[in-house]
Amino acid sequence: MHLNETYNDHVVRLFLLAAAVWGVIGMSIGVYVAAQLAWPALNFDLPWLTFSRLRANHTFGVIFAFGGSALIGTCYYVVQRTGHVRLALGKLAEFTFWGWQLACVLAMATMPFGITQAKEYAEPEWFIDILVAVVWVSMGVVFFTTLARRRIRHIYVANWYYGAFIIAVGLLHIVNNVAVPVSLTKSYVVWSGSVDAMVQWWYGHNAVAFFLTAGFLAMMYYFVPRQAKQPLWSYRFSIVNFWALISVYMWAGSHHLMYTALPDWVQSVGMAFSLVLLMPSWGSAANGLFTFNGVWHTLKNDPAAKFMVISLVFYAASTTEGSLMAIKTVNALSHYTDWTVAHVHSGAIGWVAMITIGSLYAMAPRALGVPAMHSHKGMEVHFWMHTMGTLLYVVSMWTAGVTAGLMWRATNADGTLKYAFIDSLISVHPYYIIRMMGGLLIVGGMVIMAWNLWHTARPARHKLIHPIPVPVPEPTAHQTPAPLPAHG
Repeated sequence: MHLNETYNDHVVRLFLLAAAVWGVIGMSIGVYVAAQLAWPALNFDLPWLTFSRLRANHTFGVIFAFGGSALIGTCYYVVQRTGHVRLALGKLAEFTFWGWQLACVLAMATMPFGITQAKEYAEPEWFIDILVAVVWVSMGVVFFTTLARRRIRHIYVANWYYGAFIIAVGLLHIVNNVAVPVSLTKSYVVWSGSVDAMVQWWYGHNAVAFFLTAGFLAMMYYFVPRQAKQPLWSYRFSIVNFWALISVYMWAGSHHLMYTALPDWVQSVGMAFSLVLLMPSWGSAANGLFTFNGVWHTLKNDPAAKFMVISLVFYAASTTEGSLMAIKTVNALSHYTDWTVAHVHSGAIGWVAMITIGSLYAMAPRALGVPAMHSHKGMEVHFWMHTMGTLLYVVSMWTAGVTAGLMWRATNADGTLKYAFIDSLISVHPYYIIRMMGGLLIVGGMVIMAWNLWHTARPARHKLIHPIPVPVPEPTAHQTPAPLPAHG
């Protein structure tokens, strides 16, 4: 036995703090634009406060600023613990933090003023895209260099998912954003027409696949066994699910373009692969949930575990729903309605946000060198606020979506439309108010988490506590890191 040098958790702490701050900002903007849909006068006739401008700020703030900060922070945390090695290239790792935050600030500051490519989940202009690419490649260099220096021969499954997330998102980002700049604030993408649509949703859906799924599954595969205090239910099953997921997901993006100018066979391919995706999705959800077999009683007093378990339920539900919505006959009803919004947020605030929150609560005390979170009660309150807010949001949007979809399709005996479009808006208006109330609960919970993390970090801020050195065994021919380090 010998002692490994102290883990580099300084950059992990920075990303932890950034995730909490961006979570509050991104979700607060979401509540504001939700309120605008219920009461349009809230934009005050100011162009930079309109829904069309701020909606991009909300999605970027939540997905890339909040989710991205959490993903990069946990990636750096997990690769050290599972490899029993200090994070490589410390200065480059710190650059990825400041570079990522600068990219997020630039994007959030420019989009409300119309400086945007107007591409879904890829709105920032060319100069921000270049910065994102540089930071992303740097992050990949840090991760894979650390992985290459690992003291454990076996590569734990979470690192497979983080590796796929880094490689695929980098590829998607670069290809989708190939553009010709014509000024500092304007560029034109090289793709056009239906080709642009196909490239955009190859990017858009695979951003969901590799950013919002593979990255957060990596989080799940490390922190769920760690929180359950027992090995993953089936390690072999996790590897099977990994290869199934990355093999199938790339082909499903065209299901966003049903009943468009895209060739019908391409739409059918997207539908078929979307249905095949049910298998790896259910497999990963089941693997995480079954890991708690025999220790379900721990959920009573462990809010972090509660977040993780409910997130897996939402993951199974939202992926099932996504596959069903890719069926052409179902899509004919759901498309352009709030049913799609319900599905997206079932995955975003149900699966992504909850696994992130649970993982941050599990990681924070260890990364900050303290025995526990500042307020256990605060974690409990956050769990119930977030869960209730998510249910209010998703159920209200399901109801609004199905209501509007059925009204749009209703016809009289002579074939004329039974309802005017304004009738459908009037019918769904109450659900928009309920959606906003759910969002308020979620933002309130995020504020509690930020407050809790700030107080939990007080000893680290005042005393500059560093993590305790971890005893590391000499590497053997094959060693699966299922029993994780005592301080990991």
